[in-house]
Amino acid sequence: MTSDADSPTADRTDVSAVVYDLDGTLVRLVVDWADVERRLADLLDGEGVNPDPLSAWALLDAAEDAGVGDEADELIAAAEREGARASERLPLADELLAREIPVGVCSLNHHEAVRIALEAHDLAASVESVVGRGTVPERKPHPRALLAAVEELGVEPEETLFVGDSASDEETAERAGTQFEWV
Repeated sequence: MTSDADSPTADRTDVSAVVYDLDGTLVRLVVDWADVERRLADLLDGEGVNPDPLSAWALLDAAEDAGVGDEADELIAAAEREGARASERLPLADELLAREIPVGVCSLNHHEAVRIALEAHDLAASVESVVGRGTVPERKPHPRALLAAVEELGVEPEETLFVGDSASDEETAERAGTQFEWV
């Protein structure tokens, strides 16, 4: 997808609001995920849980099951906050600024990191709803996070376009009943 006026989402008349994913869509967080996964694995190993071959999000699930979910989530959130401060603005962010309909962000990243990234790239004033990890109990692809953003924007799910960069984003949109567009 491009970020200029010829963008597929720029002239859509069938949507009343747009919700964007954050990382990989509007910005790219600078997070050393391999380091985060090593630290999560060490945490789980200390709890007697075999962390291999889990990814960061599966490690978080395993940490929650082991009773150290809050500690694991904070470990990830700290890396995301730091990564948000150093994040790279992506071209689609310019499209967000040009919107004349309500705009939200729904991210798997911690809500504090989302806000930091939006502020760092002068996007916060153009975003009416921010839902990140920790805003609601469930994480994408559970539809609750996206539906919370849609509700805050005061529109119906079917009138909302969710723009993201992953199969999980697409699944989230499908489960929430919104339209979806890949970036």
